[in-house]
Amino acid sequence: MAEKNETTHTLLDRELIVYRRERSNIWQCRFKVDGIWQRASTKERDLKKAKTKANELRIEAEIRKRSNLPVITRKFRDVAKLAVERMEHEIRSGNGKVSYADYIRVIEEYLIPALGKRSITNIDYTALDELDAKRIEQMGKAPSQSTMLTHNAALNRVFDEAVIRNFLTEANRPKLEAKGKASDRRPAFDMAEIRALVGSFDEWIERARNAKSKEMRTLLRDYVDVLLDTGARPGDELLNLKWKQIKFVMKPITIKTGVIDNTDDGHEEITLSNLNRSLELTISGKTGTRTIVAMLRTVKALERIAKRNYEIDDDITEPFKQLTLPTNKDYVFRTRDKQAPTSWQKMFENYLTEHNLLEDPSSGQKRVFYSLRHTYATLALTNDKVPIHTLSKQMGTSVLMIEKHYSHLQVIKAIDQLRGEETRRLIDAGGVVDEIYTSKKKRKK
Repeated sequence: MAEKNETTHTLLDRELIVYRRERSNIWQCRFKVDGIWQRASTKERDLKKAKTKANELRIEAEIRKRSNLPVITRKFRDVAKLAVERMEHEIRSGNGKVSYADYIRVIEEYLIPALGKRSITNIDYTALDELDAKRIEQMGKAPSQSTMLTHNAALNRVFDEAVIRNFLTEANRPKLEAKGKASDRRPAFDMAEIRALVGSFDEWIERARNAKSKEMRTLLRDYVDVLLDTGARPGDELLNLKWKQIKFVMKPITIKTGVIDNTDDGHEEITLSNLNRSLELTISGKTGTRTIVAMLRTVKALERIAKRNYEIDDDITEPFKQLTLPTNKDYVFRTRDKQAPTSWQKMFENYLTEHNLLEDPSSGQKRVFYSLRHTYATLALTNDKVPIHTLSKQMGTSVLMIEKHYSHLQVIKAIDQLRGEETRRLIDAGGVVDEIYTSKKKRKK
């Protein structure tokens, strides 16, 4: 095979190539081992010496492969970048998982800064302990178990990449454990607090400093209403929702009145079209894509957004007909000029603080957007008696997770049975005490 140019030399056709990068005097080489191209530096400036070194590197790599050792060593940061590139490629091709975005963030923000300079074959348990210490320092607290699972999954993506490229073998791959702090259940709002939460928005919105702040506060109110109404995860699941992913559903209630006209059966049917209005929302988030149901509170919140942003105030039987078209790519939770919300967490925290709702009285924990999701689950299980399997589908979580976090509610749900009215009646009924139970002191007297 002819040489490509003066900076590229083929030593073995499709097996071993020596080349020099632009603005570099050092010769590099790439060679195939087990059908996979590997790259390494010969660290030589002389071409003849570089060719000899390239052959040695290839032979050494073959020997290491047969000995079940990593073919070639690489820095962690280089392998991590390859892992990120692979995930980004899969996302672009439509085959990527929703969780890849979290893995990429963890790799770039935590793993590369802590482990980047180490060789991929030198990630031992000492290195992992150092990673733990730096992670706690960076977060300012011990990560929860669920956070550790995400971090370990991201680290395993890097190890997977290293194995695929023969930089690492399964035999010397570190085994990871999720030793994080068990996650706490988010504090919910009780019914009195919920009424205060939703009932204080109007006055708070009117006190906004300017038009932009007022618009953002108004949109926040709509967002809170939908979170309370659906149990969706705060963040991407609703903020990435588009109008075309919404389906309006209505099941009108028909009632019969008394004699109003001269019809044969002496009544007329009146259809109450403003009842039983609901929505089906197709959302994507942590656990992939799913369809959830939303009831009247969400319908009204979205009607307000449609009126503000598009000046659409359609009939209540088809309120979103102009917006839910397949061609409409607009996001729902946006301002009139299609801007995404900013600083909502801080704004929500300030709102809760102002209305004495930030701190949960029983646990002392600060409430956040996730508290609305927990509130939804609590009310669904206690007030609405929603089966756990149904609730798990709606919330995009497992039955096991719901049982883990909400098993304490089984006692509350059974309060009527636990009243034990018949048992208490029998206890309080009195009667003659059997002589065997008479006080020993009394019997002596």
